[in-house]
This record gives sequence, C-alpha cells and structure tokens, in this order.
Amino acid sequence: MTLLDTVDWSGHIFKAGSWQPGQAGTYAVVEPATGGELGQMGRAGVDDVAEAGRAAAEAQRAWAALPHPARAAVMRRAGDLWQQHADEIAGWNTREVGATAGIVGFSLHIAAEECYQAAGLPGHPLGEVLSSEQPRLSLARRMPAGVVAVISPFNVPIILGIRSVAPALALGNAVILKPDPRTAVTGGALMARIFEEAGLPPGVLQMLPGGADVGQALVTDPNVRVISFTGSTGVGRRIGALAGEHLKRAHLELGGNSALLVLDDADVAEAVNLATWGSFFHQGQICMTTGRHLVAARVYDDFVEALAEKAASMTVGNPATEAVALGPVIDAGQRDKIHGLVGASTTAGAKLVAGGAYTDLFYRPTVLADVPIDAPAFTEEVFGPVAPVTKVDSVEDAIRLAGAGEYGLSLGIVTQDPLRGLAIAEQIPTGIVHINDQSVNDEANAPFGGVRASGTGSRFGGTTANLEAFTETRWITLRSKPPTYPL
Repeated sequence: MTLLDTVDWSGHIFKAGSWQPGQAGTYAVVEPATGGELGQMGRAGVDDVAEAGRAAAEAQRAWAALPHPARAAVMRRAGDLWQQHADEIAGWNTREVGATAGIVGFSLHIAAEECYQAAGLPGHPLGEVLSSEQPRLSLARRMPAGVVAVISPFNVPIILGIRSVAPALALGNAVILKPDPRTAVTGGALMARIFEEAGLPPGVLQMLPGGADVGQALVTDPNVRVISFTGSTGVGRRIGALAGEHLKRAHLELGGNSALLVLDDADVAEAVNLATWGSFFHQGQICMTTGRHLVAARVYDDFVEALAEKAASMTVGNPATEAVALGPVIDAGQRDKIHGLVGASTTAGAKLVAGGAYTDLFYRPTVLADVPIDAPAFTEEVFGPVAPVTKVDSVEDAIRLAGAGEYGLSLGIVTQDPLRGLAIAEQIPTGIVHINDQSVNDEANAPFGGVRASGTGSRFGGTTANLEAFTETRWITLRSKPPTYPL
C-alpha cells in the first residue's frame, strides 16, 4: 500500500477530515531538477481557513479528552508509518525538494523520532502542587492551547513541519498545517496521510497549502491560539506583530548566518570536512548552514586552499537519477538571489576561489576568500551553497565577528581544547553551540531555536520546550468547603 495512491489527494487539500478541492483552485507541483510537473495540488483560500478553524476547534475538545495512552498510541503508530513508507516518501522528497540522499535519510529519521518522542508527552506530568497560605489544594496544570497553526517552509519540509505538528497533537491540540506550496506534498499531504492512517480522529489535523493570504488568515483566525512559524526573519517579524495585535503566542524559528570558528590549534583537514558539510549540505538551504567561516591566521591559507579544492571536486546534479553531493536549489528566484549575493560580495572585495557558477537550478559549491566584514555574503543569510571565509588575527576578533550582526541561531567551534571552545562560546549569543562540530545538527529530543533575529528561543524539541510551546498553564484550587468572605 502507498500513502497517496489510496486517496484522491491530487488537486485537493485535507480539511475537516476529508480530501476536498481547495477554494483557490489547483497548481502544479514542479520538480526543480527537471522543471517537470509531478502532479497537481489543491490551493487553499482564506475561506478554507475559517472552515478549518471551526472544525479544528470542535475536534480538539474530544481529542484532548481521550485517555493519554490513546493519544500516545497514535503518535507511536505515526512513527512506525514514517519508517514503513520510507521509500515512497523519500522518492517524493528527492524529486519535489531536490534533496540528496543524505538530507532525505536524515529527514525520515527525524520524522519518526519526533513522533516517538511525542508519544511520551501525553503521559508526562503536566503540573505541580503549589504551596498555599489558604486551607486548600493549589495546583498548576498544563492544558492544551487549543488550535495550533503550523506554518512551515520549503527547504526541509518534513522536519520543519513534524517537529511542531507531532508534539502539538500529542499534548491534546488540534493543528492546521500550512506547508509552503512548493513542497506541499512532502511537507503536507504525506504528513496528513501518515496521521490519518495512524488513527488520528477527523478534523484534528488539517492541511492547507496556500499563499501569504492564507498565512495571515491563520494568524488572525479566532479559533487559532498559537502560531508556530519557521521561515525568514522578514516574514517572522510580520507574523509576530500580527500575532501580538491579536494577543496570540507566536513561536518563531527564523533565519541564520551561523559562524564556524576555526581556532589556531585546529586540525585543518578536520576543519575543512566540517566546513564542507556545514556550508554545502542540502545546497546550503538550511537555517543552520555555516554562513561565515572565521579562520585563525595561522591556518587560514591552508584552510582556504583545501576547502576550494574540495568544493571544486564535488558533484552537482539530479539526485533522483544520480549519486551526487548537491542537488538543485528550489527555484530560479532563490538561485538568482544566491548569485546576486556572490557577485555583490566579489565587487565588495571578496575573492572567488571556487564555484560562483550555475546551470539551470544547479549552483556549484562556492568558496569566497578574504571576505570583508561588510560584504553581503558576510552580513546576510545567503541560503545557498556558499562558504564565505574571513581571516581573524586573534580569538578576541573571532568572538567579536561571530557575535556581529542580527542573527543568533547556531555556532561551531573547532579547537584541540574543548573547554577553551566552550569558554569562547559563552561570549557569543546563539541558541545552539557545537564544539568540534559544524553548525548543522538536529535531534528530536534536543531544544532547538535561536535568539535575536533568529527567533524567539527554543520552541521545539525536548519535553520542556514542547510543553511550554503548546500548552497553557492553569491555576486550580480545591477546598473542602467554601470560605466566608467579610462582605
């Protein structure tokens, strides 16, 4: 049995427990590597949001009232289904996203683990007994928030959807998922089918691919109480402002321009291996991608030479038909943005030592050396396979430059002395730090999130972060008999 062939999904959205035509028509699902059409997807409209919100609010009450083992069982079955249908999902992920085997396998592993981790949430203690100065039992109890809107991006649609969807559902919420329309099969339709097959009651999860108008309608819909958004900092600012206006919580996981510090005692070969993965994995289309390589002067020349040689040797092509290191970027708009930043940075003084060229949507892994700290490739999130390298003359310079700019997502430090690395990391504001590793890492049980313009802190992963993200705290007191008040 395949997930999609058993339902009439083509040209549909998943709303109120059934596959229905979207109110804004249909659109083509396009394969970036070839430009060919993979199928048709329904496009949601603003009116779909209102209908989905009402259905979700109604379904959520019964879902939350189920005994906690029943919700946990659905999560476990969902985890099993990610594994059982791995080949089908991998095929779609490769073709729809342009993902290579490494990111596909990683995404499927994380998806299953997110569901297994979420299965532990319904039975987790959801409150505490409080001291009280009155003769009563005083409690703080975690309650489901209600309806959660999850807005996910194109780049890693499986992980960046499931990490909010699974814990939110497990804790008794209903979820309305709006995947990026470019990757709505992998990031939406397949996820909806997984939970449908796992036994999730109708209406508890709905999937509405749509544009900015649908996202805005989700944020303002009266039935939606929490918004979990992953995407660009610019869009995140607008969502945060709109959510605040409507007195709703918005969990924002936004852009990044993560630094890799290569200290003067680093092994160059090891550092280059880390740098290659950090900047070129999944074509650099990851929020944690290493966007700035700050390399000590003592090892700088050797590092640049080895990284450029590695980049020049890497294969780029269609991951659906070839074993390649890099696949295509998502579309021409993204390709042109990458190329524009590379060109602007060389104009600003950076030296192009590898790459800087493309064919169709296949962008060569690119190394820029001697990057000025005011060049666009240093100050902005490129979101492509570009490794900007800057020489630093001291640890103090490395700390200062790593903390420069508005972002604060992830950080890697390469050194023979891990404690020295940790001491340096404590002086650089980021949500994630990896000593002797590059900046791209993820585990389902670990808190994930950035600071500054990279987001509103750790809003995903691990029991504590998920409880805080997808529940509300209620104060409850109980007395044996009512008190008498002096009025």
